Amino acid sequence: MRAVIALEDGSLFEGESFGAQGEITGEVVFNTGMTGYQEVLTDPSYCGQIVTMTYPLIGNYGINADDFESDKPQVRGFIVRELCKRPSNWRSIQSLGDYLSRYGIIGVQGIDTRALTRILREKGTMKGIISTSEQFDFSSRKSAIDEFVIKDPVMEVTAKTVKYIAGEGPKIALIDYGAKQNIIRSLIKRGCDIHIFPADSTEKEIMSISPDGIFLTNGPGDPKDCTYAIKTIKELYGKKPIMGICLGHQLMALACGADTAKLKYGHRGCNHPVKDLKKDMTYITSQNHGYTIVEESIDPRSMTVSHRNMNDGTIEGISYKNAPVFTIQFHPEASPGPADTAYLFDEFMQMIRERKQTDA
Repeated sequence: MRAVIALEDGSLFEGESFGAQGEITGEVVFNTGMTGYQEVLTDPSYCGQIVTMTYPLIGNYGINADDFESDKPQVRGFIVRELCKRPSNWRSIQSLGDYLSRYGIIGVQGIDTRALTRILREKGTMKGIISTSEQFDFSSRKSAIDEFVIKDPVMEVTAKTVKYIAGEGPKIALIDYGAKQNIIRSLIKRGCDIHIFPADSTEKEIMSISPDGIFLTNGPGDPKDCTYAIKTIKELYGKKPIMGICLGHQLMALACGADTAKLKYGHRGCNHPVKDLKKDMTYITSQNHGYTIVEESIDPRSMTVSHRNMNDGTIEGISYKNAPVFTIQFHPEASPGPADTAYLFDEFMQMIRERKQTDA
């Protein structure tokens, strides 16, 4: 069936739909990963977004039962150059098209994704619409595009109740702003005793378990909208060792008086070079974010830039001088992408051990 993609600037693309039919609005972004579309689809950080994959052939290894980052697809729409309708992989349990159809997600194939990505790079991330209607008219739908807002996406994807995963290692209070499953898997691998808290949990609720460490996860949307989370993080700061990833990184900075700003088109892919300034080494990282910490807003008396993006120079990590806290913008748990920076989970474990020795 014919499908139309329309951006808020009037750019139109016509292709063929797969998955579900209908009409959906969202924020149109692009991901440069060559593989990992299953993890992209199920990453809660994509809540509210229509994702364009720049790699031309998508779906060739199907969908498997092991590589989900949440229990369902989180994207509002999915755009590819060419869909592989007959996947070939020993783990595959269904095709990409069947998977999207099952969850009511509209996909589009057969458009020039290079041209669409070029528009987003030159003009910045834009809102857009996908429609399979034969009578689609841009002028009549322009207001729907303009009025689209991603409303409180963190509360849409967070855990609804406290969850517990038993372990014999350090007790971790994980605040779920839209956590990818591989963050949890990475902590389980290190033996952690994990308590998963909803995003709007209070300091009192979190500290009631007497955690050894606190983990701030990734998540979708503008960090400044999460005023409840910023308040809680302010109250938690300095009480226990804290590690933050992506949205958690931004929320910690806001809680400590820094500022954030929206990037022109964000960082989304598996091949972003980031330098660990302390180690003087550059790693290839997995990233998915549309906001960054404003360099000029950092207080050098309490915050030090620990990692930097080697493409555009933006801040990729901060260490805090007066508390056992560090945060990073990229995803050391990967999924998809390289796990070169998984050592940061080990550094968090070491920070917890040192704090426990000090307290003893």
